[in-house]
Parts: sequence; C-alpha cells; structure tokens
Amino acid sequence: MKEIHFIQNILASEKIDIVDLSRPFPDEARITVAGADFAKTCKLLHSCLSSPVMAFFAEDLRQRSGAFTLYCVFLSIQAQSWVFVRQDVAADTPEFASLAKDIHSASLFEREMREMFGVEPVGNPDPRSLRLHSEVWPAGRYPLRKDFTMPHKNMDEGVRYRFKRVEGEGIFEIPVGPVHAGIIGPGHFRFSAAGEPIINLELRLGWTHRGIEKLLEGKSSLDAVKISECISGDAAFGYSMAFCQTVEKAQGAYIPLRSQLIRVLCLELERLYNHINDMGGIALDVGFSFPAQFASLIKEAILRLNDAVCGSRYLKGVNTIGGTLIDIDMAKRALIHTALIKIKKDFRALEEMLFSSVSFMDRADATGILRAKTARDLGITGLAARASGIGLDMRKVFPGIYHSFSFKMAKEQAGDVTARLKVRCSEVIESLEIIKQCLEKLGTCSPQIKITIAKKSGTALGCVEAWRGPVLVWMRLDAAGYIERCKIVDPSFHNWEGLSYAVLGNIIPDFPLCNKSFDLSYPGNDL
Repeated sequence: MKEIHFIQNILASEKIDIVDLSRPFPDEARITVAGADFAKTCKLLHSCLSSPVMAFFAEDLRQRSGAFTLYCVFLSIQAQSWVFVRQDVAADTPEFASLAKDIHSASLFEREMREMFGVEPVGNPDPRSLRLHSEVWPAGRYPLRKDFTMPHKNMDEGVRYRFKRVEGEGIFEIPVGPVHAGIIGPGHFRFSAAGEPIINLELRLGWTHRGIEKLLEGKSSLDAVKISECISGDAAFGYSMAFCQTVEKAQGAYIPLRSQLIRVLCLELERLYNHINDMGGIALDVGFSFPAQFASLIKEAILRLNDAVCGSRYLKGVNTIGGTLIDIDMAKRALIHTALIKIKKDFRALEEMLFSSVSFMDRADATGILRAKTARDLGITGLAARASGIGLDMRKVFPGIYHSFSFKMAKEQAGDVTARLKVRCSEVIESLEIIKQCLEKLGTCSPQIKITIAKKSGTALGCVEAWRGPVLVWMRLDAAGYIERCKIVDPSFHNWEGLSYAVLGNIIPDFPLCNKSFDLSYPGNDL
C-alpha cells in the first residue's frame, strides 16, 4: 500500500486528475486518469520510477464502453510492482498524444497500436508500418479490432516502405535479407557504410507475423498454453510458464510447491541449452570451429536430458494451468544429477577454450558496444541489459518460488560482445546451481497434488525471466475462462533496436558476431 500512496502523492503534486487508483494484486498498481493527463502521468512515472515503458497496448472495449482502452505499464523495482496507467480513447476519434518524443521505449508500441487497432499516436515521428507490411496489407484493416474481417486477398498496393537514407560521398548501402543462408529467421537489414565501418543500420522485421494475439482470442486458457509453446520455439517453456502464471494469477490459484519446483528446474534447463548454444554460435561467427562444435555437443546432451526427464527435447507439454503434467521421481533426479556433473565439466572446458584464445578475444573485446544510457533509453531488457550494467532480473524483482534459491544476478559493465558472453557464462553456472538446489528440494517435497481452478473473469499480468529476458503476458479472461484479449511482449521487441545501435562504428564482417551476441527472436518479435 505504501507504493500506492507514493504514486498518489506524486500525481497529486502535479495536479493530475486521478479517476481511479487500485491494487488488485500485491504486484500491480492500476491508475486511471483523465485523457488529458495520460501523457503527463506516463512521463512523470517514467522519470520517478526510472523505468522504460515495459508494455503499452490497447483493448477494444467499444461494445462495453464505446471506447478503446490504452494501458501503459511501468516497473517499480523498489516496490516490486507493475504500475499501469489507463486511458479511454473515444471510438469516433481514436487518437492520443504520443509519448515517443519524450520516452523512446514507447515508440514501437505506439506504431503497433496504430496498425493493429487504428488508434493514432498523434506526434509519433515514425508513421511507418511495423508488422503488417504496407506493400501487401490493405489500408484501414485493423486486425485486433473485434469487428475485423479478413480481406479476401492481399495484393501489392504500390506503397513502399521508406528506409532512412544516409547520403554522401563514399557511402554505400548494403541490403541483407529477409531470406538468409542457414536456418535463421527472416529479417531485413539495411546497412549504410563508409568503406567497412557501419554508420547506420536499419531493421525491418514482421516477415513471420502470424497474428498470435488474434489467434488467442476466444481460446480456452488450456488451448492458449499449447499455442504459447509455439510462439518462439527456443523459449517454449518460458512462454508456457508465463501463460500459466498469468491465468493462475487472474483466477487466484495456489500452485503446489512441487509443481513450482519442477517449473524452476525446466526453466533453468532451457536457459542452459540456449546460452551454451549461443556461445558456440559466437565462436562460429569468428571462424573458431572447434569450440563451436563442442558447444553443440553440450547442447545436444542437455536436449537429450530434457527428453529423458520431460518427454520433450524442447520442454513442451510440461506446463498446464494449475501445475505441471509431469513429475520428477528419484530415478530422474539421479539422472539429472549425473548429467549435470558432466555438463559442468564440459562447460568449463568450453569456457577455457574461448577465453584463452587471443584471436577470439581480439574479435570479441570492444565489439558491438551498447552503452548503458542508450540501453536505458531504448528500454533494453534481459541479458543484453545486464551486460550493459543494468541490474534487472525478474527472478529477483518478482522472485516467487525463486526466493528460496541462492543465486547471483549476472551483470557486466562494458556492454560489448565479451560482456554478453560473460553474462551467459555466469548464468550457466548459476543455472546449474539452481537445478542442484531444485533436486534437493524435490527430494523432501510432498507428492504432486492435482489442482482444479475455479474459473472466473479477470485481468492480470504475468512475467517470467526467460533466457533472453522477461516474457510479459497480459490477459483478460471471461467468466468461463476464455481469452478476450491477450497482450504478449517478448524481450526481443525491446532489444532489436539495441542491436542497431551496438553495431555502429563496427566493421561489416563483425555484424554476425554482434548479432549472435544478442541472439534475438524473429517470431517472438513478430508474433
């Protein structure tokens, strides 16, 4: 309650008209303000809480209230609370004052609302499409409106995306993608270079947009869990855990301790195999093939362990609303314990290979620097933020079951490829320790209990610190447990812009190295 009074005092001092202020959950404070005060309130909270915009989204409530509703979400680390600012936007004039010129981390969210809802952020300096490419998507079709109907066919309407041009003597423009060699996802990268150094990089994504948020509307919460596992395949467990926790929070469910422990164990296994895979990818991008292949062997050992313990190499089919669908008995605990000994030994050998190589470190040190101020302005989250000196890990902010585990938050200051590599190394060691503690706790924990959740309507925000960073899921459920609106924020949505700044001044051959050190998700960003 102290946080609500603190916010109330701040807003009152600025004479902001508060329509409503409530705290429905211990980790959520919700503020409704008059439309004229929305932008002012958001700017004030951004400054006072030192928080970027963590989520900014709309909901079509025209059938109920005759308006669209906007939610801008900030994070209060000190109070361990999400702070929502809400504003209603009239359906006949769907527009609001843009925050983007004052809060850069709001810009992409505003562009998303414009093309998905037709709600115009007046004053946003970037009018271009984000995911629905204007070359093929008909104007005036807003897919997240409740009355949306799919166009009969999409066609080239002659509208061209306007890339930012850098002009001058000796400036070359190099387009790359969206189709790439290998198995990475589609993304268009347009470099402006003076010789080899990069002086501008513009990203265009959205090529894998599947309409996930629209697909979830009208689905039961159980069906949503299955869909969530397919949003970004290398974070299948993190996503399913975020979905389950959001539904459980909205419906007031208590999850058995054993299920909570199994979730922690699986989440850390997912973190392990991805971090080690990325270490190998970074090595491969500088031509250091032996540790790259060695890393792939360690990853394969973890995937086989996942399959033996959970029945899925990528940890699908484990989570359900109210708990988990698997148990980890004594035999499986012994299997995990034995496997972890070898994984840790092999990981230490991999780490030694990389950090003892002068040629590798020469390529990684001072390459792809993302400075702390830039990271804060862009709203960078997760691993990339921690490598730039921003100490934010949702396992510490909203610990839940993690409060009973002893682990350190990895953090570096340099913000370069080496810093991001070091954060991964530290998190691998911490994940191994967390899994070890999990096995001990499971040995003394009571057997699994099946939980039946009483369905009810409500809204809630859930968050899981997945391996890239926080996955946020906001959901409105009806009385039967069906989804009316679901908003998803992948860490990659924040972090792709960080890559475009980190490569500036680096040579083009180092772009793959910078890119892999972030290793962002195309489908997670595109949804």
